[in-house]
Amino acid sequence: MKSGFVAIIGRPNVGKSTLLNQVLGQKIVIATDKAQTTRKRIKGIYTTSEGQIVFVDTPGVHKPLNKLGEFLLDEAKIAVPDADLILFLVDGSEPAGKGDKWIAKNLLQTDIPIIIVMNKVDKIKKPEKVEANLLTYKTLFEKNIPVVRISAKTGRNTDTLLKNIFHKLPQGDILYPEDVVTEETMRDVTEEIIREKILLNTSDEIPHSVAVKVDNYFEQENIDKIYATIYCEQKSQKGILIGKGGSLLKKIGTEARIELEKIADKKVFLKLEIKVEKDWRKKDASLKNFGYQEEQN
Repeated sequence: MKSGFVAIIGRPNVGKSTLLNQVLGQKIVIATDKAQTTRKRIKGIYTTSEGQIVFVDTPGVHKPLNKLGEFLLDEAKIAVPDADLILFLVDGSEPAGKGDKWIAKNLLQTDIPIIIVMNKVDKIKKPEKVEANLLTYKTLFEKNIPVVRISAKTGRNTDTLLKNIFHKLPQGDILYPEDVVTEETMRDVTEEIIREKILLNTSDEIPHSVAVKVDNYFEQENIDKIYATIYCEQKSQKGILIGKGGSLLKKIGTEARIELEKIADKKVFLKLEIKVEKDWRKKDASLKNFGYQEEQN
């Protein structure tokens, strides 16, 4: 029996959350094509007869522009030393860029085993192009790092990746009950689902300027009643989020409710309101309120 923690590290938009959802066979983390979709470390737990892999999905590593950005970078940094194995997930459809080089130099100079996971290789038709891109990633490390080519979107070769992971994990008993797939609560899931619907329905600066907080969650036998607030940084953003005649807010709420009903397997009543909290991404108190700050021991 093998078990351990596997950190998924990479630039924004390389497919970290998509990979985790694909491996688990269900959606536990939101995934969009927008940077900073993932804002917190989220554990996804994969259990088989071979053992248990506790995946740790992390925010995409990028240069921080504010306190929220600093938190996102810290979330990735924290995940590395606690891991038994690191998956360095890269966009295999293009050569290594500045971001990949920074991650390799600043986060991955470690004795912890690493696997380079080349995602999106299905986008390239020429094998020689894949090999050329691969070389740019391998040369980021002085030692020889094993490589697995996958498509997180289609699931191609993820079985090979899992075999490689189990091969490198230490012997040990499982860390979580077999039926547990995440530590996230329904409050956490609700906040993320609402934020995902905002990301999918807005553009420009809106997705990055929004935080979501569940104020009350009343769980009943036949229906869950949820009251949540969407926070943005400017009055103009509030107007955009509400939409003409409240149309956009209604659309976001409806899409979130439908998905939450599938997860909860019952009816959901979802009430949303919008508040302005100016420059919340720069304020410690606001970041703490929205859960974007490490608890001090």
